[in-house]
Amino acid sequence: MRLTVIGTGYLGATHAACMAELGHEVVGVDVDAGKVAALRAGRVPFHEPGLADMVARHTAGGRLRFTTSYEEAGAFGQVHFVCVGTPQRKDGDAADLTCVEAAFADIARHACEGALLVGKSTVPVGTAARLAAAHGSEVAWNPEFLREGFAVEDTLRPDRLVFGVRTRRAERLLRRVHAPVLDAGTPLVVTDFATAELVKTAANSFLATKISFINAMAEVCEAAGGDVRRLAEALGYDDRIGHTFLRAGVGFGGGCLPKDIRAFAHRAAELGVDLGFLRAVDAINMRRRDRVITLARELCGGTVLGARVAVLGAAFKPDSDDVRDSPALNVAARLGLDGADVTVYDPEAMDNARKAFPLLGYALSLEEALRGADLVLHLTEWPQFREVDPGWARELVYRPRIVDGRGVLDADRWTAAGWRFRALGRPVPQGETGWTGEAEGR
Repeated sequence: MRLTVIGTGYLGATHAACMAELGHEVVGVDVDAGKVAALRAGRVPFHEPGLADMVARHTAGGRLRFTTSYEEAGAFGQVHFVCVGTPQRKDGDAADLTCVEAAFADIARHACEGALLVGKSTVPVGTAARLAAAHGSEVAWNPEFLREGFAVEDTLRPDRLVFGVRTRRAERLLRRVHAPVLDAGTPLVVTDFATAELVKTAANSFLATKISFINAMAEVCEAAGGDVRRLAEALGYDDRIGHTFLRAGVGFGGGCLPKDIRAFAHRAAELGVDLGFLRAVDAINMRRRDRVITLARELCGGTVLGARVAVLGAAFKPDSDDVRDSPALNVAARLGLDGADVTVYDPEAMDNARKAFPLLGYALSLEEALRGADLVLHLTEWPQFREVDPGWARELVYRPRIVDGRGVLDADRWTAAGWRFRALGRPVPQGETGWTGEAEGR
């Protein structure tokens, strides 16, 4: 089929390339001429495993191309996918629909008769019906469920597809678009607009709630002397609960979960439904960042003033260069305001981190970040951080003190190498040796 994808950010570029991979002819549309030029040259302006090779292959092969022209896109496409962002509004928790509304208006103005306009953006419930009424076009909603770091896999081999439609024709067109995926046995839910919109926001809210639940349990474990890792392990063996998203740490960030739960609670309130528990979920999440800062101060003798702090991680999660609402950078910036000399290192997100937080220090390598540090904070779960030899790292730092903000490091291994070790929701390791944490001068 001939498809267009409106918006070539994270979602749009991934969707466009994957639709080409499925055999369709695809045109990606964006108002950012620089982004379009990069994609035409086969370059992806963000990090996502496997995507750059796919874009380069299909642009070179002619199945995928990019343009700034809505007129060109409208004349080309049988189905138009709208994949633009819906950030949190600056004046409150509601989603900002400016880009979605503009994209629908522009493509509806140029679309050929009979074209289907499909929303993939995460929007407040009621948006699809309003857009369909406003533009008089046939509209459908097909929410995305991408995980950063796994976006190609999640598009080509999703765990489910959801079609929000009003006509059999719209359903048939979407089935044709996704035929290879459906033929592979992917479950399909065909439903109304409102339910399709709610699936994404409800899914993100559930995942955020699960993360904050185990983080709240980490707080209880710290107060009672328990170990949240063992607690989560025992809980996860219950099939009704499961192990995924049940690891305590510094909390969630990124461009989806934080803003989506706030927007969902806001929209529910407009509908007369109180989802106050989502505000508690948000509050617990933010408290985890506070706890890392508290542990940092404790390990530094009560203050981080003048301490050299190595922050391992800038992206909100591994296999990504996305620093939006990154817990790692939030903690780093707050320690910097407290007078710490902060150095950040991340394998992929350094350029984005520098743009977002230009006053922080940055290292070119893990070794450079660790050298001379009074304290190390492990805040993004990159494999290369998990695999660090604590003996090697101790030779680099000035004082061997570490906070594991992701709950994945082996406490016994680190303490055996002479480190003072702290982790969220876990007891202080027995037999800990190393510096006592007093604020000695260098």
